[in-house]
Amino acid sequence: MGARLSQHFLFDPSILRRIVDASGIGPEDTVVEIGPGPGALTRVLLQRAGKVVAIELDERLYLKLRDELPSPKLSLAHGDCLKFPYHELGEFRVVANIPYHITTPIIFRLLEEKSLRSMTLTIQKEVAQRIAAAPGSKSYGVLSLAVQYRADPKLAFIIPRGAFRPVPKVDSACIHLEIFGGPRVRVDDEGLLFALIRGAFAQRRKTIENGIKRLCPAPRAALSMAGIDPKRRPETLSLEDFARLAQEVSKTGTG
Repeated sequence: MGARLSQHFLFDPSILRRIVDASGIGPEDTVVEIGPGPGALTRVLLQRAGKVVAIELDERLYLKLRDELPSPKLSLAHGDCLKFPYHELGEFRVVANIPYHITTPIIFRLLEEKSLRSMTLTIQKEVAQRIAAAPGSKSYGVLSLAVQYRADPKLAFIIPRGAFRPVPKVDSACIHLEIFGGPRVRVDDEGLLFALIRGAFAQRRKTIENGIKRLCPAPRAALSMAGIDPKRRPETLSLEDFARLAQEVSKTGTG
């Protein structure tokens, strides 16, 4: 079932400890684990956290965990992590080895929660690199900017595929995201900011001026007012650059 749900489980105690170390959790924390599976990470979390909320979609694994881990610190939920009422938990942190096929939806679902303080996730290495990428790098793009708008990501360490069962086709990574109290940049129109980002990266190899033409009637003027060379490539622009551009475009209107 784990493989069918694109989930690959970790059992190496030293790697599990490194993941929990990277999370920085302590006895004062409520920790959410998504997809606990056989409960190897759950057991380490129970040693460190004040409370663990484990959300398992697979009924067989949920029932097995319920029987094997009768702890007053553990709250088990059987259901879909994308529909879970996180707002009922108060402040919480997430530590999880999440299913590969819904990595991005899970991250963005969690970023909606105002009480979330951090996420420490085991995900595909390539996705982790994209999330943590800096301007100018090959991996930098829409995903990097969308996550970094809300969080400060740090790639903690790489996990070889052989550490998982079943063995996946790709390497994984542990990434830690510290959540900001609000957006990293302030803009009048958040929708416009991300429309500009998506438009720019849809034509990654073109200049930023070409990339935003459809959204801006006078792209060169807006870029000039934002202090951005129109001939720059989108991947060289920081989130702060895009925010200044969004403010200028919102003044002149979109096409």
